Amino acid sequence: MHEDGNGGGRGGEARLSGGGVNKPEFLALERELTVLLRRARANQGEMAREVHPDLESSAYGLLVRLGECGGQRATDLAAFIGVGKATMSRQLRALEELGLVAREPDPADGRAWLVTLTPEGQERVGRVREARRARYARRLADWDPREVTVLARLLHELNRGLEK
Repeated sequence: MHEDGNGGGRGGEARLSGGGVNKPEFLALERELTVLLRRARANQGEMAREVHPDLESSAYGLLVRLGECGGQRATDLAAFIGVGKATMSRQLRALEELGLVAREPDPADGRAWLVTLTPEGQERVGRVREARRARYARRLADWDPREVTVLARLLHELNRGLEK
Protein backbone atom coordinates (compact mmCIF):
# COMPACT_ATOMS: atom_id res chain seq x y z
CA MET A 1 0.00 0.00 0.00
CA HIS A 2 1.06 3.57 -0.42
CA GLU A 3 0.13 7.02 0.77
CA ASP A 4 -1.70 8.97 -1.88
CA GLY A 5 -2.11 12.24 -0.08
CA ASN A 6 -5.88 12.06 0.41
CA GLY A 7 -5.47 12.92 4.09
CA GLY A 8 -6.89 9.65 5.36
CA GLY A 9 -9.16 11.55 7.74
CA ARG A 10 -12.77 10.70 8.38
CA GLY A 11 -15.55 13.19 8.03
CA GLY A 12 -19.29 13.09 8.05
CA GLU A 13 -21.87 13.83 5.42
CA ALA A 14 -21.09 17.54 5.68
CA ARG A 15 -17.79 17.02 3.84
CA LEU A 16 -19.71 15.57 0.88
CA SER A 17 -21.78 18.65 0.16
CA GLY A 18 -21.09 20.59 -3.02
CA GLY A 19 -20.29 17.62 -5.26
CA GLY A 20 -17.87 15.89 -2.88
CA VAL A 21 -18.95 12.49 -4.15
CA ASN A 22 -17.29 13.34 -7.47
CA LYS A 23 -13.92 13.90 -5.85
CA PRO A 24 -11.14 11.73 -7.25
CA GLU A 25 -10.79 9.69 -4.05
CA PHE A 26 -14.46 8.63 -4.16
CA LEU A 27 -14.30 7.88 -7.87
CA ALA A 28 -11.21 5.74 -7.26
CA LEU A 29 -12.89 4.02 -4.32
CA GLU A 30 -15.95 3.20 -6.38
CA ARG A 31 -13.82 1.84 -9.24
CA GLU A 32 -11.62 -0.32 -7.01
CA LEU A 33 -14.51 -1.68 -4.97
CA THR A 34 -16.34 -2.59 -8.18
CA VAL A 35 -13.35 -4.61 -9.37
CA LEU A 36 -12.88 -6.21 -5.94
CA LEU A 37 -16.55 -7.19 -5.65
CA ARG A 38 -16.63 -8.61 -9.17
CA ARG A 39 -13.59 -10.76 -8.39
CA ALA A 40 -15.03 -11.76 -5.01
CA ARG A 41 -18.25 -12.99 -6.63
CA ALA A 42 -16.29 -15.07 -9.12
CA ASN A 43 -14.08 -16.47 -6.35
CA GLN A 44 -17.10 -17.29 -4.22
CA GLY A 45 -18.47 -19.45 -7.02
CA GLU A 46 -15.14 -21.25 -7.36
CA MET A 47 -14.88 -21.81 -3.61
CA ALA A 48 -18.46 -23.08 -3.43
CA ARG A 49 -17.70 -25.67 -6.13
CA GLU A 50 -14.55 -26.69 -4.24
CA VAL A 51 -16.66 -27.36 -1.14
CA HIS A 52 -19.18 -29.38 -3.17
CA PRO A 53 -19.83 -29.44 -6.92
CA ASP A 54 -23.58 -28.91 -6.35
CA LEU A 55 -23.22 -26.04 -3.87
CA GLU A 56 -24.76 -22.71 -4.91
CA SER A 57 -22.26 -19.89 -4.69
CA SER A 58 -24.62 -17.84 -2.52
CA ALA A 59 -24.66 -20.61 0.11
CA TYR A 60 -20.88 -20.49 0.59
CA GLY A 61 -21.19 -17.44 2.84
CA LEU A 62 -23.61 -19.34 5.09
CA LEU A 63 -21.09 -22.10 5.55
CA VAL A 64 -18.32 -19.63 6.38
CA ARG A 65 -20.58 -17.89 8.91
CA LEU A 66 -21.44 -21.19 10.59
CA GLY A 67 -17.78 -22.16 10.64
CA GLU A 68 -16.81 -18.89 12.31
CA CYS A 69 -19.72 -18.48 14.72
CA GLY A 70 -20.99 -21.98 15.39
CA GLY A 71 -24.67 -22.86 15.55
CA GLN A 72 -27.06 -20.16 14.43
CA ARG A 73 -30.83 -19.86 14.15
CA ALA A 74 -32.09 -19.70 10.59
CA THR A 75 -33.64 -16.28 11.25
CA ASP A 76 -30.28 -14.94 12.45
CA LEU A 77 -28.54 -16.34 9.37
CA ALA A 78 -31.16 -14.78 7.11
CA ALA A 79 -30.70 -11.39 8.78
CA PHE A 80 -26.90 -11.58 8.55
CA ILE A 81 -26.89 -12.61 4.89
CA GLY A 82 -29.74 -10.24 4.03
CA VAL A 83 -32.29 -12.68 2.61
CA GLY A 84 -35.84 -13.62 3.48
CA LYS A 85 -36.95 -16.64 5.47
CA ALA A 86 -38.12 -18.53 2.39
CA THR A 87 -34.78 -18.11 0.64
CA MET A 88 -32.93 -19.15 3.79
CA SER A 89 -35.11 -22.22 4.23
CA ARG A 90 -34.47 -23.27 0.63
CA GLN A 91 -30.70 -22.80 0.99
CA LEU A 92 -30.57 -24.67 4.30
CA ARG A 93 -32.59 -27.56 2.88
CA ALA A 94 -30.12 -27.83 -0.01
CA LEU A 95 -27.16 -27.72 2.40
CA GLU A 96 -28.75 -30.44 4.53
CA GLU A 97 -29.28 -32.61 1.45
CA LEU A 98 -25.58 -32.19 0.61
CA GLY A 99 -24.68 -33.31 4.14
CA LEU A 100 -22.96 -30.01 4.98
CA VAL A 101 -25.27 -28.74 7.73
CA ALA A 102 -27.60 -30.22 10.34
CA ARG A 103 -30.26 -28.83 12.62
CA GLU A 104 -30.20 -29.42 16.34
CA PRO A 105 -32.37 -28.16 19.21
CA ASP A 106 -31.35 -24.80 20.63
CA PRO A 107 -30.28 -25.45 24.24
CA ALA A 108 -31.42 -21.92 25.18
CA ASP A 109 -34.92 -22.43 23.71
CA GLY A 110 -36.24 -25.96 23.16
CA ARG A 111 -38.76 -24.67 20.61
CA ALA A 112 -36.03 -23.32 18.31
CA TRP A 113 -33.40 -25.02 16.17
CA LEU A 114 -29.76 -24.20 15.52
CA VAL A 115 -28.10 -24.85 12.19
CA THR A 116 -24.56 -26.23 12.51
CA LEU A 117 -21.90 -27.52 10.16
CA THR A 118 -21.65 -31.29 10.04
CA PRO A 119 -18.18 -32.79 10.52
CA GLU A 120 -17.99 -33.18 6.73
CA GLY A 121 -19.08 -29.57 6.28
CA GLN A 122 -16.42 -28.42 8.75
CA GLU A 123 -13.71 -30.37 6.94
CA ARG A 124 -14.69 -29.20 3.46
CA VAL A 125 -15.14 -25.54 4.38
CA GLY A 126 -11.95 -25.53 6.45
CA ARG A 127 -9.95 -27.00 3.56
CA VAL A 128 -11.26 -24.43 1.06
CA ARG A 129 -10.71 -21.49 3.42
CA GLU A 130 -7.16 -22.63 4.14
CA ALA A 131 -6.46 -22.88 0.40
CA ARG A 132 -7.89 -19.38 -0.08
CA ARG A 133 -5.65 -17.95 2.64
CA ALA A 134 -2.68 -19.67 1.00
CA ARG A 135 -3.58 -17.97 -2.30
CA TYR A 136 -3.72 -14.60 -0.54
CA ALA A 137 -0.34 -15.28 1.05
CA ARG A 138 1.20 -16.14 -2.35
CA ARG A 139 -0.32 -13.15 -4.12
CA LEU A 140 0.69 -10.73 -1.37
CA ALA A 141 4.10 -12.27 -0.69
CA ASP A 142 5.87 -9.10 -1.83
CA TRP A 143 3.83 -6.91 0.53
CA ASP A 144 5.18 -5.85 3.88
CA PRO A 145 3.19 -7.77 6.55
CA ARG A 146 2.32 -4.44 8.17
CA GLU A 147 0.60 -3.39 4.92
CA VAL A 148 -1.50 -6.56 5.00
CA THR A 149 -2.44 -5.74 8.59
CA VAL A 150 -3.40 -2.18 7.62
CA LEU A 151 -5.46 -3.45 4.67
CA ALA A 152 -7.32 -5.91 6.90
CA ARG A 153 -8.01 -3.17 9.46
CA LEU A 154 -9.28 -0.74 6.83
CA LEU A 155 -11.52 -3.37 5.24
CA HIS A 156 -12.87 -4.16 8.70
CA GLU A 157 -13.63 -0.48 9.26
CA LEU A 158 -15.29 -0.28 5.85
CA ASN A 159 -17.46 -3.31 6.60
CA ARG A 160 -18.46 -1.88 9.98
CA GLY A 161 -19.29 1.45 8.35
CA LEU A 162 -21.43 -0.23 5.72
CA GLU A 163 -23.46 -2.00 8.43
CA LYS A 164 -24.73 1.34 9.75
